[in-house]
Amino acid sequence: MSESLLFVPLRVGALELSHRVVMAPLTRMRAGQPGNIPVALNATYYGQRATPGGLIIAEATQISPEGQGYPATPGIYSPEQVFGWQLVTDAVHQKGGLIFLQLWHVGRISHSSLQPGGKLPVAPSAIQPAGEAYTAAWQTVPFETPRALETNEIPALIDDYRRAAVNARAAGFDGVEVHSANGYLLDQFLQDRTNHRTDGYGGSTPNRTRLLLEVVDAVTEVWGADRVGVRLSPYGTFSDMGDSDPVALFTHVISKLSARRIAYLHLIEPRSSASGMSDEVNQQAVDAGSLFRGAFDGPVIGAGGFSRETAETTLRAGKADAVAFGRLFISNPDLPERFRLDAPLTPYNRATFYGGTEEGYTDYPFAAARA
Repeated sequence: MSESLLFVPLRVGALELSHRVVMAPLTRMRAGQPGNIPVALNATYYGQRATPGGLIIAEATQISPEGQGYPATPGIYSPEQVFGWQLVTDAVHQKGGLIFLQLWHVGRISHSSLQPGGKLPVAPSAIQPAGEAYTAAWQTVPFETPRALETNEIPALIDDYRRAAVNARAAGFDGVEVHSANGYLLDQFLQDRTNHRTDGYGGSTPNRTRLLLEVVDAVTEVWGADRVGVRLSPYGTFSDMGDSDPVALFTHVISKLSARRIAYLHLIEPRSSASGMSDEVNQQAVDAGSLFRGAFDGPVIGAGGFSRETAETTLRAGKADAVAFGRLFISNPDLPERFRLDAPLTPYNRATFYGGTEEGYTDYPFAAARA
């Protein structure tokens, strides 16, 4: 059998990866309270999943108090949060691993109980999402109608991303990923179902792309382009998303990101449009690599419903350069080693994904067999 491409080294921006099994960003809702601060338990979790030269993309992390959409998700805007994340990056680096922080603003996918002063969440347009929001008390209620951001508020929003990038450097990360997927704020600006603006951030495809590119430029000023990635979810339906011409939109977005020479593009597969909230996978959906790989001149990380076998097939077809795994990494902290040994995988328990403590978080076993 030919050598597995999963274990061929890969250059990603400023980083040299020893393998191509990436840990995807995974919301777990276990930040310390009060203050949404990473704690020792979080450091243990990430340290367990670190491998020499392996890339971890840490969970979505709000850039400001207004960016929060779920209880007990971590932030990167306070000194205490920076210190907490230092525990995490130290644990990963002690194992020889690499770790990026995913910068997050949820936009309308929030609830007023999570917002400073009980204000409404913000969005590109005042359009209520379908479905239910989490409250600060961990209850689920119908989403509220958000408040549309004023044009003159957008520079301050971009500054929040810039400060978050500065704080991520102080916390010891190796780079940052801009979260523009899964129906959160930057994705809401991109897609015309959620962006009905009539100013310079709405209407045409270039206008709807403008905020994402301004955020990427601001973050790049802090990190350099070779330590910045971007995550997109073309065809994603999570959080009531959609666009009238997704191929044209995302081809435009990706070509603009390619011109900026960012470290990598992280694409969620159309077959996994539910964003991990269910195990259903639409195997008939066209793959993201076929649609968009040609628009990006740099490393592409694929994500969404991959197995070891389908990851290998995707790499051999040139549709991605690395593959991010989420749920399998939850229940298999040594996932790259299990793939290397073709060892059995531990099934995950979805009931323990969100909230809680050690159970379903740091208590999954490592494989007994070792090379």
